Amino acid sequence: MSGINEIACPIDPSDASALTAWALARSRSLGFAAVGICDAAASSRGEELHAWLAAGHHGSMEWMSKNISVRLDPRKLVPGAQSIVVVADRYHDGRPDQRPAQVVDPATGEFESAGRTARYARGRDYHRRIKKRLRRLQREMEEALPGTRGKVCCDIEPFMEREMAERAGLGQCGKHTLLILPELGSWVLLASYVTTAKLNATAPNLPHRGDPCGSCTRCIDACPTNAITPWSVDATKCISGITLEERVRPDPESAAKVGDWLLGCDICQEVCPHNQPTRLSLRMGTHPEYDGRNAAFSLRAVLGWDEQTRRAAFGPSALNRVLAQHVRRNAVWCSLEVLQRSSDDPVGGIVRRIAGDENENAMVREAAREVLNRLNQPRNLD
Repeated sequence: MSGINEIACPIDPSDASALTAWALARSRSLGFAAVGICDAAASSRGEELHAWLAAGHHGSMEWMSKNISVRLDPRKLVPGAQSIVVVADRYHDGRPDQRPAQVVDPATGEFESAGRTARYARGRDYHRRIKKRLRRLQREMEEALPGTRGKVCCDIEPFMEREMAERAGLGQCGKHTLLILPELGSWVLLASYVTTAKLNATAPNLPHRGDPCGSCTRCIDACPTNAITPWSVDATKCISGITLEERVRPDPESAAKVGDWLLGCDICQEVCPHNQPTRLSLRMGTHPEYDGRNAAFSLRAVLGWDEQTRRAAFGPSALNRVLAQHVRRNAVWCSLEVLQRSSDDPVGGIVRRIAGDENENAMVREAAREVLNRLNQPRNLD
């Protein structure tokens, strides 16, 4: 909206309509692709969350089993909260991944086998960047309305962000559990500003859950590890869960199917009909902070990383919570597919060295031995 940066937040706390119009326009001016508002009522998904946790589908994400009462009621996160401003940041436009399964070694100019990263991480750390923009909204509102307070949430806080996005009318969750926005698909990251200010809900009459998928099961069918059932994902099998969250030993049957996904996975989004590029979706573009850096890494290089080289390689990225030993373990598993295609790939020698090195990190060494065992087994070609 033209000139919105010069429009001050209304100072009358009782004028919910004016405050709502300003919050929506200001959020759009901050670069968010979509914005909506819902009331700060408790979640309706408590039974689903408890059942998912009881089944152990959260895997190593122990933080998911903590602060459950807060996660299910934003008013416990922000006492006195009345409204939630929900925003979506678009990080990909739906075009097929142009990154090759190889990268060029800058020293030799030769191609090397590589592992891919999920598209949301191909850029600067979204947690910081999104929060920085959304905190501008928070600061302006709380300066204009003394006595109001709130909290910006982006992925880390105990908060049912996808449910709140549905309630705000941004979209509906698909069978892969990701929020699907009309005309934008699921290539979005969500964040929220929970506030004690009273705003009008943007979609008060919409159901909190619809079905944007119909009879489609492409995400379920395409998942190599069978991690997806309708509206639920088992993180112990999910490639993203294995490569980003698992801190010890992943399920070897699932780890053996990571393919070239070094960090994260986009398969369920790549096959989703809602995510296929259209003239409109391409024209809408993405936020410039998702600039494509860190899209792929040489497996040979990663297998030799220590913490210092890992930090230098990642830079200010959302990937920084994954330590060198975990990325190296992932690279070992990625090497399985590489060596099944070409047994003389240079990563083979590195994996064999790791497997025989008693001074090597035990987790990485165990992965290497598992990969070598699988390579030595007869392959079922049926």
